[in-house]
Amino acid sequence: MERQTIRLTMAQALVRWLTVQMTEIEGQRVPLFAGVFGIFGHGNVTCLSEALEAVQDRLPTWRGQNEQSMALAAVGFAKAKRRRQIMVATSSIGPGALNMVTAAGTAHANRLPVLLIAGDTFTNRLPDPVLQQVEHFGDPTVTVNDAFKAVTRYWDRITHPAQIISSLPQAVGAMLDPADCGPAFLALPQDTQELAFDYPVEFFAERLWSIPRPRPDRQAVAEAAALLKTAKKPLIIAGGGVRYSGAEEAVAKIAAERGIPVVETIAGKGGLTHYHPVHAGPIGIVGSTSANALAAEADVILAIGTRLQDFTTGSWTAFARDARFISLNAARFDALKHRALAVVGDALESVAELDAALGAWKAPAGHLPHAKKLFAEWDALLDTHQTPTNAPVPTYAQVVNVVNRLAGDTDTLISAAGGIPGEVAKGWRVKAPNTFDLELGFSCVGYEIAAGWGCAMAQSGPGALGGTPIVMLGDGTYMMMNSDIYSTVLSGHKMIVIVCDNGGYAVISRLQQFKGVPGFNNLLKDCRITDRANPLHVDFAAHAAAMGAASRKVESLADLETALDWAKGNDRTTVISITTDAYAWVPGDADWDVGVPEVSDRETVNKARESQIAIRAKQRVGV
Repeated sequence: MERQTIRLTMAQALVRWLTVQMTEIEGQRVPLFAGVFGIFGHGNVTCLSEALEAVQDRLPTWRGQNEQSMALAAVGFAKAKRRRQIMVATSSIGPGALNMVTAAGTAHANRLPVLLIAGDTFTNRLPDPVLQQVEHFGDPTVTVNDAFKAVTRYWDRITHPAQIISSLPQAVGAMLDPADCGPAFLALPQDTQELAFDYPVEFFAERLWSIPRPRPDRQAVAEAAALLKTAKKPLIIAGGGVRYSGAEEAVAKIAAERGIPVVETIAGKGGLTHYHPVHAGPIGIVGSTSANALAAEADVILAIGTRLQDFTTGSWTAFARDARFISLNAARFDALKHRALAVVGDALESVAELDAALGAWKAPAGHLPHAKKLFAEWDALLDTHQTPTNAPVPTYAQVVNVVNRLAGDTDTLISAAGGIPGEVAKGWRVKAPNTFDLELGFSCVGYEIAAGWGCAMAQSGPGALGGTPIVMLGDGTYMMMNSDIYSTVLSGHKMIVIVCDNGGYAVISRLQQFKGVPGFNNLLKDCRITDRANPLHVDFAAHAAAMGAASRKVESLADLETALDWAKGNDRTTVISITTDAYAWVPGDADWDVGVPEVSDRETVNKARESQIAIRAKQRVGV
């Protein structure tokens, strides 16, 4: 039988293929690729945009204002969808492509899928050097798109139109692999985009994708169960992998039935509600006194779906040296860290098998009540810091409390960098599962507003919560990337943005001074400016209004409450600005290993160096 083909350009074929990839969410078939964020330039406008325009009813294209922010919006969408649907982001060549590298790093660090497509130079090299081409004298095959190799899970340059037949399924496979999940990148040379090829018709047959659930090795499960049975003070650390696997209830069940407290990583926060019977608080550098106390006491730690980065482990000072780790993770690379007993597999499947292997075993009867007592003390400590006072300028904690109280049960809190993350990680009381997005895997300044746009898009369809994204950020972050306020107004995707203006990069100033260096180049008053005594502050409300948002500047916590009620009733993105204290922080932190000068003329630095050496002396090294 003669093979049926259809003649299309490479760009047309790529786009057509994207439109027929499907997935299932809660039993409903939906497109795997929900849409495209695009900024067009000469490298992608003539061919790729021609193809996208023809399918805009099936694969909608949204115009961003900055390549980095639109790609971050795609990352925020993937996170809100718990990796079950994917957005595409496309740019031209050169600076447009490089602007997306930061977003790729954010997706890579957080194990989130996004398909990045950038134009490239000419395969035939006849017009070289083309506009925005960076030439490497000793290697003409290198373009700026090679920069994506460091921050993607799959990378390809399509130099012949037939190559997408094998490349596209591999890109999707990487993005949907729970062990290897992350961004995929395709470089599309301009002359390859335009070339026509006779593609097999079956290449465009609808395909249903599912996320695999690899089961763990039986022996590894048996060894993990045997080790856990020796525990007198066991602890579960729940990471982002718990949420992406949909294992929240399974983890809560094994914890409740076995009497094991659960603490959460930054990515794992929101898997359980704040007052869940087994929840004992966030752990680590931006964690709670309760979780960090339990970590110090624990003899066996079951880490589920976490890569155990330094913010979780207090740079590996938070645990006893003789504590044993069981690391349950879909990725072998993560499971093997720090000589843990590795259980490689999907969280939902692995927890179920571990639970069965434990038989009738339970932790000592007093262990979970002890954890709940510590958590109650932590909750009371939060209250002392979050309760309003007569101080003229409110603290972060007080602002977080007001926003938290007035947020709807299904509203999603979004933050990423600066002083806000520590305060929401500690102080945000999660009301419903999966309503918390704190991007601290990459701690990308500028993620917040862009992710709010992506999250707003994700609030419809199967599995969606239907709430409003609430973005909390500082003045420094707002100044770095804010243009997607305009994007949300244009596209009709509402979010609420709370700008806490504390006069600069306050949390970095805090770290700087804590390590013995005088405040320098972080707070506005410490920068090289014309008037340090009276630094010029941006009118964020006026700026947001200029982009079409509803906006208010408020002067007090009471005004903030009124403004939030008003914002909830608005039909478009609303920005609220409030001045906050740059020096007040909620305690509970674990130690953090950062570089401190070994020699200095400053006595304050020398003392900080001594403290840092003491921190390093507590580290678990190789165990």
